[in-house]
Amino acid sequence: QVQLVESGGGLVQPGGSLRLSCAASGFSLYYYAVGWFRQAPGKEREGVSCIRSNYNITSYSDSVKGRFTISRDNALNIVYLQMNSVKAGDTAVYYCAAGAACNSDGPLARYFGTWGQGTSVTVSS
Repeated sequence: QVQLVESGGGLVQPGGSLRLSCAASGFSLYYYAVGWFRQAPGKEREGVSCIRSNYNITSYSDSVKGRFTISRDNALNIVYLQMNSVKAGDTAVYYCAAGAACNSDGPLARYFGTWGQGTSVTVSS
């Protein structure tokens, strides 16, 4: 069964850090671009970070550039999103997805076909 499962969400204080994980089963992430998206209440889904299938080239939206880092562990079949210096505006449900391509400023949902169920991140003091 092809599946993506996110984990690592929770409550974090402003300025703090959190690491999200996206674990794949039933297929290898090695061959796919992997994107992280988020959706805050009442807002549209936003692509925040992406890592390509080869050369590990990464891209980020302007809203997270310099604060978030995406990486992959091919041996474990996991992609991570390290979130540093978080802000209240980072509060959202975060989803990972596997797909075909990354844009230079982050992932576009139309290129991604396999999605996880999401993990909730709340930034609050």
